[in-house]
This record gives sequence, structure tokens and C-alpha cells, in this order.
Amino acid sequence: MRELILLRHAHAELPRTGQADFDRPLSAEGLAEAEAVAAWMRDKSLLPDLVLCSPSRRTRETLDAVTQVVGELDKRLEASIYEATAGTLAGLVDSHRDVDRLLLVGHNPGLERLLALLHSGQSGDYRGMPPAAVAVLHLQEDTPIEPGIASVSAFWWP
Repeated sequence: MRELILLRHAHAELPRTGQADFDRPLSAEGLAEAEAVAAWMRDKSLLPDLVLCSPSRRTRETLDAVTQVVGELDKRLEASIYEATAGTLAGLVDSHRDVDRLLLVGHNPGLERLLALLHSGQSGDYRGMPPAAVAVLHLQEDTPIEPGIASVSAFWWP
């Protein structure tokens, strides 16, 4: 059994005039949420073997808050996560099938649609994944990523 952990970035500041969405930082509320997520992950011993993180500022800041609590992690910025569809994210997860516990730090609607796709087999309905939400999915070893393949063992948000 392997695990996939999905972490949506915490609350971000609203964009300032002329500021790109990509560059929005976490708000004060978001920083507190990210710290709460980190404590929850630490308490549940959910330390990933590899982290793939969107390069947007708010996802990087969410991940930084996590590593300040749980310690350094093997992490990589993955440009394809930003504005990704569920299909793109599923392909990314499938390309890391050899990782026992993989953490994706990203955005909606891609993350919530991936969660729905892997769990129920359908990604069309919004199921809801609030800012700083964490979903932990169990996947069979060496099985390709397909719709309906995962069971959800935890879903939490601050």
C-alpha cells in the first residue's frame, strides 16, 4: 500500500492591482492554517518521502510552513501543478509510482477533482477542498493510476 497526500495551499492575499495570481503570498490567516496543517501532519506521522509543489508563491509558503514544523523534506517544484487538471495531476502521480508516500501541494480545482477522480471515479463534481485541506489516499502498490483506485483514509482542514 502506498499513500498520496494532497495539500491545498492555505489562504492567500487577494491580488493587488497589477499583481499576477502566481505571486500572491499567504495571508496572516493562511500562515496560521499552514502551521496547523504542519502540526496535524506531524502528529499523524504523515512525513512524505517526496514532495511535489506548485511553484506559485502561496504553495511554496505553505510548504515552507510545513517544513518548519516537520523538518526538511525531499521537495521539488513542479511547474505542471499550477493550473493543472485532474488528468495532468493523475499523470504526475502515476510517474512517481515508485514513491511510497507522495505529497502534492497545489491548487483547486485540480486537487479536489483529482481526489474525486481517484476515489469515486468521477471528477466532474466539485466535492470541496477548502484552503489548507489535506486528503490522504491509499493506493495499491505498483498499480497504475486510474479512476476509482484509491480509498480516502483522512480528510482534514484547520
